[in-house]
Amino acid sequence: MSSHRILLVNGPNLNLLGTREPGIYGTGTLADAERLVEETAGAHGFEVRAVQSNHEGVLLDAIHAAREDCAGIVINPGGLTHTSVVLRDALSGVGLPVAEVHISDVYAREDFRHHSYVRDVADVHVIGEGIPGYGVAVERLIRVIAGHADG
Repeated sequence: MSSHRILLVNGPNLNLLGTREPGIYGTGTLADAERLVEETAGAHGFEVRAVQSNHEGVLLDAIHAAREDCAGIVINPGGLTHTSVVLRDALSGVGLPVAEVHISDVYAREDFRHHSYVRDVADVHVIGEGIPGYGVAVERLIRVIAGHADG
């Protein structure tokens, strides 16, 4: 795909960043994460389309649409990470490179958070680096996209 656009997907409850459990998630907001992704991607000539929803179907529709005009996906699925086979299938089905990002270290939290349905379909994993992890995910994803373009 020749598109220079990245889809940024944030799942349920991530609209509450900044006020939701700041001891776990910090005080950065969703707007901060989106701005960091836009700045990081923009430095490499990529545009960003961002979507956040508390409704799984909205996220699935955005992922499906990305197949038409995006080169890759950065996703923080929130709690859907641990529960959603259909989200995993959508990411797998569109065939785009995927970066999975989590603000907190999900592997240092409750046992149920240790399993990710997204993990095996993601090319990049950035776990527990807070909001700055979004920028790291974009950098790594762009390297994966460049590798796909070469091959």
